[in-house]
Amino acid sequence: MTDEPTRPGTGSDAGSGLSGLVLRPAESLQPAGARERKFPEHDLDGAGLILTAATAPPPAENPGLVYLATIAEGESRRAMAGCLDRIAGLWAVHLDIEPPQPAGQYFDWAALRYQHTAVIRAMLQAQTKPDGSPWAPSYRNKHLVALRMTLKQAFLLGRIGADDYMRAREIKSVKGVRVAPGRFISPDEHRAMVDAALADGDLIGIRDAALLAALDSTGCRREELANARRDDYDPGTRTLLVTGKGDNQREVYLTETAAAQLGAWLVAAQPRGPLFPAFDRWGNVTAAHMTSNGVGRVVTRRAEQAGVPDVTAHDYRRTFASRLLDLGVDLATVQRLMGHASASTTAGYDRRPAAAMRAAVDRINRAD
Repeated sequence: MTDEPTRPGTGSDAGSGLSGLVLRPAESLQPAGARERKFPEHDLDGAGLILTAATAPPPAENPGLVYLATIAEGESRRAMAGCLDRIAGLWAVHLDIEPPQPAGQYFDWAALRYQHTAVIRAMLQAQTKPDGSPWAPSYRNKHLVALRMTLKQAFLLGRIGADDYMRAREIKSVKGVRVAPGRFISPDEHRAMVDAALADGDLIGIRDAALLAALDSTGCRREELANARRDDYDPGTRTLLVTGKGDNQREVYLTETAAAQLGAWLVAAQPRGPLFPAFDRWGNVTAAHMTSNGVGRVVTRRAEQAGVPDVTAHDYRRTFASRLLDLGVDLATVQRLMGHASASTTAGYDRRPAAAMRAAVDRINRAD
């Protein structure tokens, strides 16, 4: 029932070789024209794509690491690092080679040519989940996006020629649509989770109840609430300033019920710095922020205690969008509240119960 403060070199970033990533100029990076550019030779069987610590380029010349460095730290960077690691790992399995770890860091992205990327696409098409079902098209396409963006960095670094780059990236996205994952959290389910947190009777429970209320009221991403500071919240207007993807700030608003729950936490703990701080192993409030994974664990733990099945933190975000759309709020407003760059992304969050959709169809029938 404790969560540890973020520590350098731990968590998902550490596993991908990204913790504290700083790209420093390599000794071989000289002014333009000072050295001859040598593009990798075509490696038709691809065995040479798996590198070692001795043959891997320095970080500043590694297209994969340079691409990841262009993404703000957080879930997006970890997700795309995972995509690159999986692509490199699949190639190693294809060659029956045990890849070094993290696999994406020891893969010669600049040596990829069309014959390689076409095979990678086919590999992604063939992948299945542990239950034997195929990967969703959107999940495969996320890997292809990571691949194309890494190839672009290889081109910008001068490690692949324009013709080879254009050919290698000409792999088509995977077609197909799946029923969107996730679920709608009913008001009764949310209340049960809050009650389960408060039933513990300690500060952690009060914080968790406030966190659940904030997720429910704002639809924020995990890392947005994890990184929120006490000074970002104005109890007078029930307004919270959060920083989302792309370092974009926006204001979100708490309902009266959620504000009361958050107010109880602020009075009980008097947090300074983080709005939702981590606790140490002895149950003491620390000066460190919760991690985004810590937020996810709170939701999972309280759902299990309340007997609410299959709930994730992101389901609160889906539920927030669904409720607003069900209330007739226009899509553009919902988009702004959720911090989406595209309205189509917002529309994809709609998880209104099937009963609501059936009722909509019934209204058409009555109109006839």
